[in-house]
Amino acid sequence: MTRTATSRTVAGGLAMLLVGCATAPPPLAPPQLDAAVPAVWSARDDLGGAPDLSWWTDFDLPALNETVETALQQNYDLQAAAARLEQAAADARIAAAALLPALQVGLNGSKRRQNFIGFPIPGAEDMVLTTVSTNFGVSFDLTWEADLWGRLRSGERAALADFQSQAADLRGAQLSLAGQTVKAWFAVAEAEQQLQLAAATVDSFGTSTDQVRARFEQGLRPSLDVRLALSSLANAEALQAQRRQQSDAAVRQIEVLLGRYASGDLVGPSVLPDTPRAIPGGLPAELVSRRPDLVAAERRVAATSQRLQVARSELYPRISLTSATGTATGALADLVNGNFSVWSLVGNLVQPLFQGGRLRAGIDRAEARAAEELAIYANTALLAFSEVETALAAEQLLADREGFLETSAEQSRAAEDIADDRYRSGLGDYIAVLESQRLALQAEGDLIAARRLRLENRVDLYLALGGGFSQPRSVSGSQP
Repeated sequence: MTRTATSRTVAGGLAMLLVGCATAPPPLAPPQLDAAVPAVWSARDDLGGAPDLSWWTDFDLPALNETVETALQQNYDLQAAAARLEQAAADARIAAAALLPALQVGLNGSKRRQNFIGFPIPGAEDMVLTTVSTNFGVSFDLTWEADLWGRLRSGERAALADFQSQAADLRGAQLSLAGQTVKAWFAVAEAEQQLQLAAATVDSFGTSTDQVRARFEQGLRPSLDVRLALSSLANAEALQAQRRQQSDAAVRQIEVLLGRYASGDLVGPSVLPDTPRAIPGGLPAELVSRRPDLVAAERRVAATSQRLQVARSELYPRISLTSATGTATGALADLVNGNFSVWSLVGNLVQPLFQGGRLRAGIDRAEARAAEELAIYANTALLAFSEVETALAAEQLLADREGFLETSAEQSRAAEDIADDRYRSGLGDYIAVLESQRLALQAEGDLIAARRLRLENRVDLYLALGGGFSQPRSVSGSQP
């Protein structure tokens, strides 16, 4: 399901609510946190604005953009989230229907035989007298409950808040799927680069092994050097097999995210991109309305508050009216004859007197549920702020690490060249060559991994900031 299709799902749900709901949902009112929220992020102060809607385009990779769009079109988890939103929209319309009168029509027909026994009818003392009667009827029945205490309306508001929560969850699923897809893309690119490095290492170690064997056959080096060279080559080949397996697994993972069979046929990227220079940030105060999980948590707080009102209203009397009109006749042809019309009007008032504590317990449960959702919201908010601060702090730390590893890789390759030259000239032993090769391989592999971690941290920052999440106006509290 594409973002356009998902938007149509949201719009369709709202359109149906336009028809079925006359009640405004609870207004958006994020609860106040006990912890003080700073005006700006503490980790960094050189930040740009909030991320754009299509934040993954910041990496400037057309193939990545196409992959994310495909995932948003075809991923089944996202389609399941859209289906849950449609369910919530239907629940809201069901709740709204309770406020309206219910009208139904009925058509009935009956035929009855009765026996009269024991009646003192002259000449028929030993007989059973019978009569057969036929009756047809049509009726229109109307029932309506007067919502004097707001019980039904609070239930409808709760259902509308649930719908808004599901809409935010759907946006969150979109955001999460985009993040997973981008990370999987980077995993494929890193795996391919690691595989290329492993293949180059195997080639290099193979050449080195041939040279060592030749020197051994010439009587210039001991057999120990040959054994060490062969061991290093086998380790490099084992690493290459491991990298090949990691690359295959990464490709199959992204195929599943795209809603495809994990055949391993996807042609993925081979090089990691550079990390975008501009670091998004925005303001902490904007986060409560930008992050889908915070919006969803706030809507759940609003829903439980409305259900608490429903529980309290259960203590008060219910007043309902029932009206019926129609015809009753023994002939089918007289059903439309006004002379056979019948009607009734009934008022009903029910006041609970003794329920064994059930209603009070219902209030206690609703209060506990509201307190639970409020605590969940507070914890979700603190985690959200923490995720942003952590990702912002990691930006510089990971950049420093990448710089140090670049230096390490450069020096390791230089040391490898020096050790190899010394070995060829007979000034050094093969142990130094092996150690320099191992350090160079490790440094370059760590550098590739560090570049991926830096890219993934940028993705985490986009997700922590709410990505490009934007609420439809009707989901932010206006009347559907």
